[in-house]
Amino acid sequence: MLVLKNISFTYLTDVVIKNVSFSIGKGKNVTVIGESGCGKSTLLKLIYGLYDLDEGEIEFDEKSIRGPKFNLIPGEDYIKYLAQDFGLMPYTSVEQNVGSFLSNIYKDKKKARVDELLEMVEMTDFAKTKVKYLSGGQQQRVALARVLALEPEILLLDEPFSQIDSFRKNTLRRNLFNYLKEKQITCIIATHDSTEALSFSDETIVMQNGTVIAKENPRVLFNNPSNTYIASLFGEINELNLSQLVEDFQEDKSLLLYPHQLKVAENGLLKVIVKQSYFKGTHFLIEALANEKVVFFDHDTELPSNLVVTIRMV
Repeated sequence: MLVLKNISFTYLTDVVIKNVSFSIGKGKNVTVIGESGCGKSTLLKLIYGLYDLDEGEIEFDEKSIRGPKFNLIPGEDYIKYLAQDFGLMPYTSVEQNVGSFLSNIYKDKKKARVDELLEMVEMTDFAKTKVKYLSGGQQQRVALARVLALEPEILLLDEPFSQIDSFRKNTLRRNLFNYLKEKQITCIIATHDSTEALSFSDETIVMQNGTVIAKENPRVLFNNPSNTYIASLFGEINELNLSQLVEDFQEDKSLLLYPHQLKVAENGLLKVIVKQSYFKGTHFLIEALANEKVVFFDHDTELPSNLVVTIRMV
């Protein structure tokens, strides 16, 4: 069990983390999401022990995790942290980077471990290639394999798929998270990608201005967002007060609705003027105006600009 108890951290004069508390069970995958500058990356660095806390405690299995004031070399052996700069050795090969933390005493065992990890991140064909010749996405995949080499108890990943092509990212994410579950490795990911928060997480933590404003099952968060900020992290969101937009509508209440929760219908409740259609592959995202307020909704086909339609809630 990883436990954070009322931790706070100040960088120079700016309070970056404010009274954050939560716990994470063994083998859980937790995603931390929030706008840029909300404290996601700093939170991971504090858990790893790169910074000293102003207040509070961080414990894993009732052992304190402490910063550089207490440890000559920051970080704990059972935790691995992958930063956004990867930290690879550019003039050595891919296999040398992945095996850099492994003992040379049992060379066959070491090679088998490196081969296993390279296969997982789909970098087997580049085993002998020097890292400096790889693309950013390839380097990111090597860095992922490297932090897994010694099978940490806690894995901290900061935007771990940010430079990886979409067609390869999906397979890699499935491979990685299946592996982590099989090995019961606790994983915390800081990300802007809502797919990682929804599809692969046991829990999602939402941060804003250095504080945790929600920690919940991702399905619950998505289906019942408590405010516009949380909902907007998962995509376009409409905040509609129908009493201000629909004549004779009595209930004065704001609703948070995703585009897929609105559809064109005859005699729909809300009249809108279509302004733009955006192709999304499986559907079109329609941008429209209702009394000068922007409204987004999904539609099967493209709609012409200035078309007047009515929409209803699904």
